[in-house]
Amino acid sequence: MTTHFILYVSDQQLSKNFYEEVLAIQPRLNVPGMTEFQLSSTSVLGLMPIEGIKRLLSDKLPLNKIAAGILKAELYLMVDKPEEYHERALKSGAVELSPLQIRDWGHTASYCMDQDGNVIAFAKIVE
Repeated sequence: MTTHFILYVSDQQLSKNFYEEVLAIQPRLNVPGMTEFQLSSTSVLGLMPIEGIKRLLSDKLPLNKIAAGILKAELYLMVDKPEEYHERALKSGAVELSPLQIRDWGHTASYCMDQDGNVIAFAKIVE
């Protein structure tokens, strides 16, 4: 099974550039309406413009529930060097929510927020 995590974004190009810098990988797909990053052999991060999802599901989508700039989702990424990812995110325009520190669930993790209000955590298991 392959899992796709789709974030609805206000500006596809801006979000593509942000995640390209933060993840330090090129998208596997970048066409109008969808950008995809292969995170692992079984997981993909997708970026879809809000206007795109409105077109797809407009008759069933509660349009008044789509809000920009509020917390919507958390992308929790287990990586080898979370400090490097966090620093790249901040340099790319993310807002720091919590610096890298040991968490009580056995991970070292940092938190930031992208321009669309999505929380991104970079973590690794405490050694």
